[in-house]
Amino acid sequence: MARFLSGIRRPVKRAEASRYLILVLVSFAVSVVGTRLFLELTGYPQLGGGTLHIAHVLWGGLLLFVATLVPLTWANRWTYPATAVLSGLGVGLFIDEVGKFITQNNDYFYPFAAPIIYAFFLLTALIYIQVRRLRPSSARYELYSALDGLMEVLDRDLDAEEHALLESRLRYVADNAEHPDQAQLAMALLAFLASDAVRLVPQNPGPLDRWVARVRAYERRLFTRARLRWLLILALGLTGAVALSELVTLGVALTTPDIVLSQLAESLVASGLSPTPAYALWSIVRLALEVLADMLLLAGSFYMLRGQEERGVMFGTLGFLMLLTTVNLLVFFFDQFRAVSVTLFQLTALLGLVRYRQRFLAEAGAASIRAGTGVRT
Repeated sequence: MARFLSGIRRPVKRAEASRYLILVLVSFAVSVVGTRLFLELTGYPQLGGGTLHIAHVLWGGLLLFVATLVPLTWANRWTYPATAVLSGLGVGLFIDEVGKFITQNNDYFYPFAAPIIYAFFLLTALIYIQVRRLRPSSARYELYSALDGLMEVLDRDLDAEEHALLESRLRYVADNAEHPDQAQLAMALLAFLASDAVRLVPQNPGPLDRWVARVRAYERRLFTRARLRWLLILALGLTGAVALSELVTLGVALTTPDIVLSQLAESLVASGLSPTPAYALWSIVRLALEVLADMLLLAGSFYMLRGQEERGVMFGTLGFLMLLTTVNLLVFFFDQFRAVSVTLFQLTALLGLVRYRQRFLAEAGAASIRAGTGVRT
């Protein structure tokens, strides 16, 4: 048993794990938002009659079961993205009905359901971020990845770029192997890749690769540095400007709590919630957190406007991360799925900041270092 456990105790990251996890995330989001939108538009229809009610949690369970069977049955590489999509759709359909399973009266619209779904999505996103940051450089990892890449040889789909990547992985294993058998296997595979038995095919990007290339080319033409900078300034400024009105509301709440509590009670009733003191208190906490996040966004807009782009991107990123990871948990509780559109806007703006840093700030810094100045622009 000890020998068996020693062989599996150290997990090895799959070479394209981050790609598969992003497919899970996208499928999860599409499944939940699409289901809620479909049910809202169709008046919440039910499959079945009489005593039967075929809830969509069952379809989610079916998709999760199929997602489990696919990689256990077939060895092809296409099973990984297929499993990712099926599992994302399945878990979305499953968790969308969480309100029914945490309440005695099977309340699909239970207020805590939306924050739970959103928190689960954030947890999955955190896993994706951690996996993407993981940069393994061991011989064991490279050998696992090389053996996975050799599937392209079996499918007669190995191109020159994939061939070069396989060779670089195997050379690393041969030079840094932890055990002699790993180095011997790597050398044997290198000899095979160098032989005439290996046939390379011309690079033929698939439909998805061609679409991504077109989108990137369009993005570079449309979103120049100046245009993207002003769009980000506008997004940061408009979102942060809400802090001014919220700051006034928060000040009124602290000076005249009775009036504000009565107003909060009315808004809670309008949202279908009980006007309890605890809910009113959490409304004020939400307001205070939103003010803090929006002030960070205003600072980001201010620094971007002054040309201090790195500082502006930093403040803007912090503000949107605070909104997406903390504030929106309360927003989804009070506003339920009406907050989806605002969340999508915030996420788009955050991705715009990340992309601006990648395209212009990081590239400018790298060019400066290559020029020998060491000064970041």
